[in-house]
Amino acid sequence: MRRNRKVKILATLGPASSNSEMIKKLHTAGADSFRINMSHAPHDHMRDLVKAIRGVEKDVGRPIAILVDLQGPKLRVGIFENDAVTLTEGQSFTLDSDPTPGNENRVQLPHPEILEALKPGHAILLDDGRLRLETISVDGKSAVTKVISGTKLSNKKGVSLPDTLIASSALTPKDRLDLDAALKEDIDWIALSFVQRPEDIAEVRKIARGKVGIMAKIEKPQALEQITEIIELSDAIMVARGDLGVELPVQKVPGIQKQLIRAGRRAGKPVVVATQMLESMITAPVPTRAEVSDVATAVFEGADAVMLSAESAAGDYPVEAVSTMDSIAEEVERDPNYAKILYAQRTEPQPTGSDAISAAARQIAETLNLSVIVCFTSSGATGIRASRERPETPIIALSPIKETARRLAIVWGLHCVVSDDVKDEDNMVDRACQIAHEEGFAKPGERLIISAGVPFGTPGATNLLRIAFVGSDGVSGI
Repeated sequence: MRRNRKVKILATLGPASSNSEMIKKLHTAGADSFRINMSHAPHDHMRDLVKAIRGVEKDVGRPIAILVDLQGPKLRVGIFENDAVTLTEGQSFTLDSDPTPGNENRVQLPHPEILEALKPGHAILLDDGRLRLETISVDGKSAVTKVISGTKLSNKKGVSLPDTLIASSALTPKDRLDLDAALKEDIDWIALSFVQRPEDIAEVRKIARGKVGIMAKIEKPQALEQITEIIELSDAIMVARGDLGVELPVQKVPGIQKQLIRAGRRAGKPVVVATQMLESMITAPVPTRAEVSDVATAVFEGADAVMLSAESAAGDYPVEAVSTMDSIAEEVERDPNYAKILYAQRTEPQPTGSDAISAAARQIAETLNLSVIVCFTSSGATGIRASRERPETPIIALSPIKETARRLAIVWGLHCVVSDDVKDEDNMVDRACQIAHEEGFAKPGERLIISAGVPFGTPGATNLLRIAFVGSDGVSGI
């Protein structure tokens, strides 16, 4: 199955999409990879979903990426005597460690790490930002605040801290158990929620030991302060706009999205844009015009993947949501401005032989109007470098390692194929021509360009380019 677009679609699974039949429908409609949200998936259910996805993968014959998304720390206030209180703007309100049910003057904040990290002047957002408090004084056990905006507060509403760096790890005890369970399954990516610092990524990487890719979810202002280091330690990033929009002024989110996409592209790290992309399709069969524009903006910017959350997990129209996102992406990529925008954002290759080879492959393919770029990649690095160039020419990523092909299924422009490793250069050329012909990328008489590393099977050693003709029998003509 060949997609008619280069951006990838990541669909979240949930109550509306948990069985093999629906997962296959979502894949057919355009989903290239699937997300399992551990906020709602017990371990047994996660295992069943992985098994179902791998069954669909076998049926369709295409590598499918599986992303397991860890919940991260959920910060909430305690409970109230009457379940809710009404606050007045300007009043004093205390957050403390006392488990006694709260009232109009105070409530428990059962997170000592927050009470220790808060400082006067820090903002505290409650209930997805509906209430805003300003910290007046703290003593490590309680925080006296002033109500800046909002009135009603009820039991166990969420807490966001845009100004406060919390000393605790982004990996909670629940996350550790979920991570251990996920690593035993046939998955490809782990998404780490509420990343604040590079050390959060290093902690998960130490546990994963290279078995999966690590995707950092950027949803905290603190992460933006060290974004270069976080991107460097991550294998990919996710622009989690929902929580970013709670902790930052919403008008800043579009600009931050663009900055993160470009930073990821410069570093050669895949970028997923997520949250509320087609939100109205949870209950409606068609999106709003604004949502269509939102998806289109991410595609125009060159994001590697766009993600559906509740639309495909719990909505009334999961297949329609995927199909709509697919059609939007196809239309954007046909727009004459699309290639111009990507070209304008293209950065110089990094000063390595592998990057220079990948940049040369793109330039040669476009100059000679070649049919396809074929990358032989064991670790995935060659494929990612080819994608980083954002060529107009299609890219086939051939890998002898199915895990590599699956992981690359979220990367822009890569048509991933699992193929036996090549023996020599002639075998490489024949294999490239045969697969390009079988997969519908090149016809007999057309030319393609091949990038690979010699000696074959050596990860990260892209050092060879070869132009070849596709013969009448589908293998190399010359």
